[in-house]
Amino acid sequence: MTLLPNLIVSFQCFFIFFVIPFGPPAFFSSATGKEVGEEGMQAMALLTWKSSFDNQSQSIFSSWVVGSDHCNWIGIGCNKAGGVITRIDLKSYGLRGTLPNLNFSSFPHILSFDLQNNSLYGPIPEEIGRLRSLIDLKLNTNSFTGTIPASIGNLVNLTILHLGNNNLHGPIPEEIGMLRSLTDLRLGKNSFTGTIPACIGNLVDLTILDIGNNNLSGPIPEEIGMLNSLTDLSLNTNNLTGLIPASIGNLLNLTTLFLFKNHLSGPIPKEIGMLRSLTDLVLTTNNLTGTIPASIGNLVNLTTLYLYENHLSGPIPEEIGMLRSLTDLEICTNSLIGTIPASIGNLVNLIVLDVGENHLSGPIPEEIGMLWSLTRLNLRTNSLTGTIPASIGNLVNLKYLRIAENNLSGSIPEEIGKLRSLLGLTFSNNNFSGGIPPSLAKATNLSRIYLSSNHLVGVIPKEFGSLVSLFDLQVNDNRLSGNIPRELGRLANLETLNLASNKLSGSIPRELGNCSKLWNLTLSNNRLGKNIPWQLGQLRVLKSLDLGDNLLHGKIPKQIGSMPSLETLNLSHNKLFGFFPPSFDSMVTLSSVDVSYNQLEGPLPRIRAFQEAPFDSLRGNKGLCGNITGLKACQLREVPRHKEKKLVPLIVLPIFGLLLLSLMVIGLFLYCHKKKKSATNEPRKGNSQNLFAIWSYDGKMLYENIIEVTENFSAKYCVGEGGCGTVYRAALPNDQVVAVKKLHSSSDGGLFDQKGFTSEIRTLTEIRHRHIVKLYGFCSHPRHSLLVYEFLQGGSLGKLLASNEEGTKFDWKKRVDVVNSLADALSYMHHNCSPPIIHRDISSKNILFDSEYVAHISDFGTARFMKPNSSNWTSFAGTLGYTAPELAYTMEVNEKCDVYSFGVLALEVIMGQHPGDLISSLSVPSSSSSSLSSSTGHVILLKDVLDQRLPPPPNHVAGQVVVAAKVAFACLNARPLSRPTMEQVARKLSKPKPSLPNQFDLITLGELLDTNSFTC
Repeated sequence: MTLLPNLIVSFQCFFIFFVIPFGPPAFFSSATGKEVGEEGMQAMALLTWKSSFDNQSQSIFSSWVVGSDHCNWIGIGCNKAGGVITRIDLKSYGLRGTLPNLNFSSFPHILSFDLQNNSLYGPIPEEIGRLRSLIDLKLNTNSFTGTIPASIGNLVNLTILHLGNNNLHGPIPEEIGMLRSLTDLRLGKNSFTGTIPACIGNLVDLTILDIGNNNLSGPIPEEIGMLNSLTDLSLNTNNLTGLIPASIGNLLNLTTLFLFKNHLSGPIPKEIGMLRSLTDLVLTTNNLTGTIPASIGNLVNLTTLYLYENHLSGPIPEEIGMLRSLTDLEICTNSLIGTIPASIGNLVNLIVLDVGENHLSGPIPEEIGMLWSLTRLNLRTNSLTGTIPASIGNLVNLKYLRIAENNLSGSIPEEIGKLRSLLGLTFSNNNFSGGIPPSLAKATNLSRIYLSSNHLVGVIPKEFGSLVSLFDLQVNDNRLSGNIPRELGRLANLETLNLASNKLSGSIPRELGNCSKLWNLTLSNNRLGKNIPWQLGQLRVLKSLDLGDNLLHGKIPKQIGSMPSLETLNLSHNKLFGFFPPSFDSMVTLSSVDVSYNQLEGPLPRIRAFQEAPFDSLRGNKGLCGNITGLKACQLREVPRHKEKKLVPLIVLPIFGLLLLSLMVIGLFLYCHKKKKSATNEPRKGNSQNLFAIWSYDGKMLYENIIEVTENFSAKYCVGEGGCGTVYRAALPNDQVVAVKKLHSSSDGGLFDQKGFTSEIRTLTEIRHRHIVKLYGFCSHPRHSLLVYEFLQGGSLGKLLASNEEGTKFDWKKRVDVVNSLADALSYMHHNCSPPIIHRDISSKNILFDSEYVAHISDFGTARFMKPNSSNWTSFAGTLGYTAPELAYTMEVNEKCDVYSFGVLALEVIMGQHPGDLISSLSVPSSSSSSLSSSTGHVILLKDVLDQRLPPPPNHVAGQVVVAAKVAFACLNARPLSRPTMEQVARKLSKPKPSLPNQFDLITLGELLDTNSFTC
């Protein structure tokens, strides 16, 4: 008997030392406290799955520990009896891991499996088909790859299946037709190919079917009409072809039908009129032909009807007036004919009416004035005739009125002044006559006025000077007369002013020089006389100045040559005389000139725009000379004989004067040479003029003034410090404030970076651009070497983004402007300078702001001129985090290094911080076709990486933010040759951007990472 207890003890010891270490741990039921089998296996399966997640995800599972009640674990739900897991809900936890490590066989009773909105990747395993009790499966908005496993057909109890917004590909499996209990199927935003399987018609309980945003092809199957319970059908943004099946008329419960962005052809089936529950019908961007069926009038619940960008013909049916719930009607860009039906006046809830770009004729119906809710009315590019009805003044909520490119006539009605909400008015290319009504100025929010190419007469209303929001005024190609009103000089936001081809007279008002944002000024082909006002030289951002074909006379003001951004200049067909001012020799931004048919004389300015100008742009002048075919070569002017005697004293006396002055200078030098040099002499005060205009860059007076006002470079005047030098604020005696960069000295007193000092001087003397900091001068002194710049009181981009207070003031419009400005400046350096200039250190610390958030590139100490036909090897330069990856293995510098840095900087501007890990998390090997991975990007929403200190960008800016982000990612391509040029970037950013009223919140980084779609 004593042997048996010993054997039992031995067995117990064997179990402890051999079974426990190698088998699963014991788990306990929360109800009974006893060890259980199935529950323990489930917990063990979850812990094994947990171990496969990355370190960051592990912290989320802190409650998942051995010995605790797994029913209390985060994301886990059990049945009421306790122990058996029926629900796994881990949506939106930021998980990063895979599914194959989860033992699905351990969960035979699970009803809901929700992992949506995480960063899960890899395939969906075949074993998922073992969850036979599953009712709800949501794996959407992750980075899953591969195909949908055929075993999905085993989940016969499934009612909800969400796999959208992943990277799944291949065909939609036929087995999906076995899921006859499905009510909600969403597979959109993947890369599925093949056709829509006919077996989809088996899912008769389906209420939502979304397979849009894929690569599906072929026709829409007739079987789709068997889904009688369907309320939402989205097949948009695929490659579907063929007809819209008539069977679609069977879907009597349908409220939303999205078929846009496919290649569907043929007519809109009349059966669509049977869908009386429909609220949203979107068939845009297809190849649909035929007429709009009259049966569409049956859709009395319709709120949105989009048929634009097709090939529809015939008239707009009268029955469209029966859609009294309609708020948005857009049928533009088709081939519709006939008149706008009067029944349109019944649509009293309409907010948007767009019938532009068709072949509509006849008058604008009076009944259009009954659409009191209308905010946007677009009738442009048709063949409409008659006058604008006075009833249009009833549309008090109207923001945009576009009726350009028609055959409308008569006068512009005074009633338009009642439209106080109006932002844009486009009446160009019609036959309007009469005057411009001053009452237009009552629409005080107007930002655009386009009245060009009509037959308008009279004067430009001086009341326009009160339109403080106006930034685009175009009334060219009319018969306007009188003076240009001085009041236009009040328009501080004006960017474009085009008054060309009228009969304007008088002088150009000097007040236009106050329009500081003006970049396009066109006054050509008028009768303007007198001198060109020098105040136009104050337009620092002006790119195009066209004053040709007028009666201007006098000399060209020297201030015109000081315009730092001017690219196009036309002064032709005037009566200008004299020489070009010396300031023209510094107009490096100028690319196109026309000064023909004036009375100008003397040598051409020494810049490329003139030296490479065609003869036609110079012909017809009095005596221009230069190395241009058709012009005489410049030479010394011959002196008439009768003046020789008078010139003798003028020649001899200066010679004696120079000899006497030379003796005095030599004597003064010998005297001063005996004295010991001292830097402590009492500094002299400057007068009220600009010191840099009267002293050379290394003048002693300038140096001594800087020493004095900075108290010998006291720390209290320091505004920044970099690797090469320290920057101080210096208020000079003439009240001019400058920034002084004092280069660091080495231990032996020599310059720390003489090469950087000379490089920065050489580079900045070659550059004149409104978004590049201006170098005023330099001082090379035994004690200090200084660079003197314009002072920009706004500080650096890095400091601005680091400050919560300043960062919240830095709104989306300002940020987009900064990205555009920097792109423009870099494009100028790379493509408009000869040789091209590479900055090599584009970073947030080197972007400076003035008081109005206008950005300027600074610190050119590492800049290099690109040598043609050379490899341009150099030592490493730049700031870590902004340098291109190829610099890790090559030191060949080229413009694509700046492009990469710009990409980082652009992301930093819109994110509010350096993108850091975001770039690395989206990286793929450089051998791939793209340098950035859309698999990770598909689960990250753009709105979630933007600067969270700001509210989401408004509609009119959202499109610009999206394009800025897309361009930034294109610039970050790992392959330098695949990056765009800065010229392409600047052109892309300068294009008009569409508003994104309903899509912005859904845009993922994956959609922006398709760098192959970068076009200019």
